[in-house]
Amino acid sequence: MTPTSLLAEQEHTDTERTADLGLRWVDGFSALGPGFYTALRPTPLSSSAPRYWVGHSEQAARLLGLPPDWRSDDALQALSGNIPVAGTRPLATVYSGHQFGVWAGQLGDGRAILLGETDTGQEVQLKGSGLTPYSRMGDGRAVLRSSIREFLCSEAVHALGIPTTRALCVTGSDAPVRREEIETAAVVTRLAPSFIRFGHFEHFAANERIDELRQLADYVIERYYPHCRTTQRFEGNAYAALLEAVSERTAALMAQWQAVGFCHGVMNTDNMSILGLTIDYGPFQFLDGFDPRHICNHSDTAGRYAYNQQPNVAYWNLFCLAQALLPLIGDQQPALAALESYKTVFPDAFESRMRAKLGLASAAEGDREFVNDLLGALAAEKVDWTIFWRRLSHHVGGESESLVRDLFIDPAAIDAWLAAYAARRRQQSIGDPEAAAGMLRANPKFVLRNHLGQMAIDQARKKDFSGVARLQAVLESPFEEHPGHEDLAGFPPDWASSIEISCSS
Repeated sequence: MTPTSLLAEQEHTDTERTADLGLRWVDGFSALGPGFYTALRPTPLSSSAPRYWVGHSEQAARLLGLPPDWRSDDALQALSGNIPVAGTRPLATVYSGHQFGVWAGQLGDGRAILLGETDTGQEVQLKGSGLTPYSRMGDGRAVLRSSIREFLCSEAVHALGIPTTRALCVTGSDAPVRREEIETAAVVTRLAPSFIRFGHFEHFAANERIDELRQLADYVIERYYPHCRTTQRFEGNAYAALLEAVSERTAALMAQWQAVGFCHGVMNTDNMSILGLTIDYGPFQFLDGFDPRHICNHSDTAGRYAYNQQPNVAYWNLFCLAQALLPLIGDQQPALAALESYKTVFPDAFESRMRAKLGLASAAEGDREFVNDLLGALAAEKVDWTIFWRRLSHHVGGESESLVRDLFIDPAAIDAWLAAYAARRRQQSIGDPEAAAGMLRANPKFVLRNHLGQMAIDQARKKDFSGVARLQAVLESPFEEHPGHEDLAGFPPDWASSIEISCSS
């Protein structure tokens, strides 16, 4: 399908009601031309179903430069897709990709419409705003359940210091949407410097549209990786330099995911950001008990995207990107050399993250084995990942060792490691109080566990959004103690293990 304007009658008119959000819109992705997208407007939700605010992020609003009173009725209608936003020319982008390791051909924004880019450098996208030419068999809608999960996790991951798309708000509607059952509709307003994915490059390479492939790569380099034009690496080959830069950002991202126990769940090439952002929150999960082989996506029957496979899958996806860029790079050798950086950056970045979690100020011989011994002990008893690291931080700060030992059925399994850890800390140039302070900045007390999200969703289905707001408040500063909210930092209940999340989540 060649992207074209979907419906002529969707063009804006001067007499139509529009929402002026006080933003200044600039030419961004749209300047690439109609070969890269279809121009179309969001599909309004039924007028018989009222719209309402479900959640919003003032931090994200400030990122856009929105005024304090931005949540007007016009904004509600516009960010639900029911009226146009003044100054925008909405579009849905086309891309292709590999899904679960298999070439899926043309994909594209099946339920997301890009409103445009603001002069603050943020693209604004409505997810769940109706059919596009790329919806395939989908309905173009999002449901309340998945929209709350994406909203909360976008802001939670940002607060953890991990690169991610952001979420301005969720709006809800009583309009029915069918998934496994009838649910209600919702729209997430997402923000990012760019939503360009590996799959955008794969699309033009697979269709031998090399001029457009080059145009896209030049756009990305000019906007986001200008140093690739001036580097002496690869004899000045900017496209090989781009591949290396993306590889290094992706490697650093994987190290952050692994360190915090984040499972993405569906790392298809069309879900990989060219900027190294966490993107497309679907069947994600933060680990409860530490199981390296944990599979969070109920649709992933083969375990391709298990927690311990994520770093390897990211490299596989980068190899697909390298194949797409090969017509521009021109030779296999610089492409392979660009990918090699991943193999260095990921282990170094992961070890650095683990040292921070352990309060170790510098590297020492044997650290890798020391960390692996700990991970083995945690995996043997599936010790809660987040609680272990937080308790270890408090122990180093002077609290009893029993805080940590009590997490193990057989405390002897950790005793030898704890003794070696104490000896390792004594070799440091910093004392335990300083080490503990750093650990508390590296090991969050709060993460978006599945059961917490589910409880907030259950409340929201009854039009009670207080659970969303309360959870958001602690997730926006996850390293703080937040007295009175200890229930959001406790062990998951038994029923948490029965929660199934899939690609429809």
